[in-house]
Amino acid sequence: GDDNSGRKVITFSCCRMPPSHQLNHTRLLEYLKYTLDQYVENDYTVVYFHYGLKSLNKPSLKWLQTAYKEFDRKYVSKIFGEPKRASEAQVAGQNQATVHPSFYSQYKKNLKALYVVHPTNFIKILWNIFKPLISHKFGKKITYLNYLSDLREHLKYDQLNIPQEVIRHDENLRSKQKGKLPPVVKVPPPRPPLPTQQFGVSLQYIKDKNKGELIPPVMKETVSYLKRKGLQVEGLFRRSASIQTIKDVQKLYNQGKSVNFDDYHDIHIPAVILKTFLRELPQPLLTFECYDHVLGITSVESSLRVTRCKQIILGLPEHNYVVLKYLICFLHMVSQESIYNRMTASSLACVFGLNLIWPSKGTASLSALVPLNLFTELLIDFYTNIFNSRTVPGE
Repeated sequence: GDDNSGRKVITFSCCRMPPSHQLNHTRLLEYLKYTLDQYVENDYTVVYFHYGLKSLNKPSLKWLQTAYKEFDRKYVSKIFGEPKRASEAQVAGQNQATVHPSFYSQYKKNLKALYVVHPTNFIKILWNIFKPLISHKFGKKITYLNYLSDLREHLKYDQLNIPQEVIRHDENLRSKQKGKLPPVVKVPPPRPPLPTQQFGVSLQYIKDKNKGELIPPVMKETVSYLKRKGLQVEGLFRRSASIQTIKDVQKLYNQGKSVNFDDYHDIHIPAVILKTFLRELPQPLLTFECYDHVLGITSVESSLRVTRCKQIILGLPEHNYVVLKYLICFLHMVSQESIYNRMTASSLACVFGLNLIWPSKGTASLSALVPLNLFTELLIDFYTNIFNSRTVPGE
């Protein structure tokens, strides 16, 4: 899922860990690194569910120290696209995967928040052991939460895949605290959108309220601004921005007020706003209907993949097609400046893949990231070829 800043959320549940004698901890460490590699190029958040860690499945302190040192490794090389070491790729089952070597130094740098849910005395003991090794800056990223409900103010709680054991434990904690079962929380009915609403409403709604304009104002203004001032900014779309500022800008747009991005002195704000707009659409730009078709792209022969992308895109509703074409045209322009901004089509695909399409129920699995990102990368790389045969009136 996502947190309130649009950063990807990775969860770790201790209750799912098997007994230590049945677990290869070396492979566990490699799997953790492989999982983080899918997100570490961008800012991300980790939620750690501590319940279920017992003497039977508790890793040794020596292994924890080894793991910490692995995630603290620094690489000097800054060459983009250097191959991942073969041993790691084989363990992960992805021999074709490539990882930028500076990712390893980004494990902690790009981790923006670590939420420890249901902490115990064991966590406090660990903290005292590792405190001399942990920087003050990293320590400020850690937040301890006693109850699951505390997560709601930080991220999209309903997107999380929380084990039933953890949910039951949370209910028991609350009932012990209050001496009774937790009350049923009443959710108020959703308020109707404002006539000027831009975020969280359909493309059709925005079109109807904006005199039939096909390109939503938020997209038009952010893309226009970034074309003028952001094409050569290193790490464009990778960086996060102030949560409060993003909320303030969204509020202005939703109220129909003008937004001047020059006032914020941060080029990453319009970039985050664009991603947020896409992510908050009720239905993804590529539509739910295309999800399975997009997942099938990896099973298509390499030489036919661009043709298959074109077939899928041509099946989109007209409005979605026009908006997607507008966006991909811009992302293609960004990729053409990668010598300056370091944002290749592959890098942009990692950022935008899950903002363009997601499943109708739940969230995309880890295995779905490869085809979703590949499909997005092909759209960006072969923009001219894929979007050259369909013209929509009013485009």
